[in-house]
Amino acid sequence: MRRQFYLLDVFTDRPLAGNPLAIVIDSDGLDAAAMQKIAAEFNLSETVFVLPPLDPVNTARLRIFTPKAELPFAGHPTIGAAVLIGELRAASLMRGQDVRIVLEEPVGAVTCLARHRPGKARQAEFALPKLPARIGAAQPSEKIAAALGLASADIGFGRHQPAIFSAGTPFTCVPIASLAALNAARPQLDRFADAFAPPEAAHAYLYARGANDDFEARMFAPSLGVFEDPATGSAAAAFAGALMQFEAVPDGHHALTILQGAALGRPSTIVLSLDVAEGALATAAIGGAAVIVADGKLDL
Repeated sequence: MRRQFYLLDVFTDRPLAGNPLAIVIDSDGLDAAAMQKIAAEFNLSETVFVLPPLDPVNTARLRIFTPKAELPFAGHPTIGAAVLIGELRAASLMRGQDVRIVLEEPVGAVTCLARHRPGKARQAEFALPKLPARIGAAQPSEKIAAALGLASADIGFGRHQPAIFSAGTPFTCVPIASLAALNAARPQLDRFADAFAPPEAAHAYLYARGANDDFEARMFAPSLGVFEDPATGSAAAAFAGALMQFEAVPDGHHALTILQGAALGRPSTIVLSLDVAEGALATAAIGGAAVIVADGKLDL
């Protein structure tokens, strides 16, 4: 059977930047083992398989795979799928208004808005289906620093200390004291699994205060077959928990930009929106642009 697929670059408004993503839209009849093999064949950080929704009121159901494992939730696959589905099903409508797309993922139904205004890149944003929560204690800073090839003094700034947060996928959020140290991080794989022990803390999300953006970040997940990811929306979602824990975020609406992927030559811009009421996070969203760069057929 020939199955249609598309390649997108996500969290960017130009080709060959951002985080590449494969989306297979003809996924009926594929089981998990087949999907895993296809994801390994593409060998991108994630591959998305689009299926009919279980609840017909929703738009589609997604299954998301890294080269080694299935994920319950991921940000750049959600943004990319929303943009592509909107383009395939409602291209003309997206030129004039936001199109609501509801994607079923294992974490829950994810509500997205997709748009493509004339002269601008395709964009999407989604409300977090699950607000971030602190789910555990991180390893000592000395152990984390050694696993990242850094000094202990490079870990932490202000009130920020390493902590594990999840908004569907868990990350050890690691504050880095300077952009120089962030850029110098080099995971030591012989120490990584001990410092970022699965399942709760297997993925390391490093962040520092940015120069031109609010924050800059890097994400390492070797256990998933992703040594370094150019852009990680699910990590930005978890990071919202760190912001609420360690910053005095005032009530109101806040839109922060996070630059990721610069160290890989794949600069990506993630917009993290927070709505805070009475000192607590009420809602949060992830947004960004996406570019369709290729399409083709799988002969399976």
